[in-house]
Amino acid sequence: MKKRNIHPQILISDRVNIIMPYHKILDGADEKILGDKKIGTTKRGIGPCYSDKIARKGIRAIDLINEESLKSKLEMIIPIKQKIFKVYGLKEVLDINKILEIYLDIGKKLNQFIKATHIELSNAIKHGKNILLEGAQGSLLDVDFGTYPYTTSSHVIAAGASIGTGIGIKNINEIIGIMKAYTTRVGEGPMPTELKDKNGVYLQKKGHEFGTTTSRPRRCGWLDLVIVEQSCIISSITQLAVTKLDVLNGLKKVKICTDYLLNGKKINYLPANINDIKKCRPIYRIFDGWSDFNKNTKNFSDLPNNAIKYLKFIEEKLDTPIKIVSIGPGRKETINV
Repeated sequence: MKKRNIHPQILISDRVNIIMPYHKILDGADEKILGDKKIGTTKRGIGPCYSDKIARKGIRAIDLINEESLKSKLEMIIPIKQKIFKVYGLKEVLDINKILEIYLDIGKKLNQFIKATHIELSNAIKHGKNILLEGAQGSLLDVDFGTYPYTTSSHVIAAGASIGTGIGIKNINEIIGIMKAYTTRVGEGPMPTELKDKNGVYLQKKGHEFGTTTSRPRRCGWLDLVIVEQSCIISSITQLAVTKLDVLNGLKKVKICTDYLLNGKKINYLPANINDIKKCRPIYRIFDGWSDFNKNTKNFSDLPNNAIKYLKFIEEKLDTPIKIVSIGPGRKETINV
């Protein structure tokens, strides 16, 4: 990176909430109690951490470098958590002094990195610097617009960039929507285009579809343009990057879901009610597949004709230009359209 005159500097927002030991304990307890109705959490404590944030009982990075503040908060929070543990039938005992010691030590190590990052970003904007923000997780995991309650606990749509960084929305001028050439889901929750046949197995194996955090196998299905279109609308997507086009190579037929059939009625949006989503049946547009795939090509026009037709249909249906096409896992296996 230094050869490119890039000098990394890690900064941690002083306002970020910290996952504490009791968050992980409670996350696992929730899953055990819910049984078959579990959400499919990663059990990393993220949900309980967000609950404390909203309840204004969160521990933030700034608290880690202030012993008085951290001790005061822990003395308030720990007794509450112990009572909640009893409700769950948990026998864990939280040691306030030990937790205080561990997290103050973490604070000392991180002190030089903890900054008012929104001010740092604001200054960078004023000086004409380029800022690239990367979102986490898929749009359908957004706590408000996703398949609730089978979602994460945060806002993962484009607006979350402003919420998470403090950058005003008027300063964001390009929003790139990254989508696979087919649809995947990890964990629980409805998935209208899920394939439970040999095609689903084919996509999973060829696409190496396993969860980044948990290594759980991802569920695979045909491309669902209903949810992609909703994502484009909610996040004001200005351009698309289509990945894993090469995974579809070799299939005789490929399908794209353009609408749903719900209780005999054709709809083109994702219902809010989770039970309605489970009832949705995909309406497909069928395309001829392709097999003459050259992963060394750098030109969009060199892609198989049927692959181009597939991409053009996506572009026209979403009324959003495709600017990047990934044709393999390698860094150089990317076409700029």
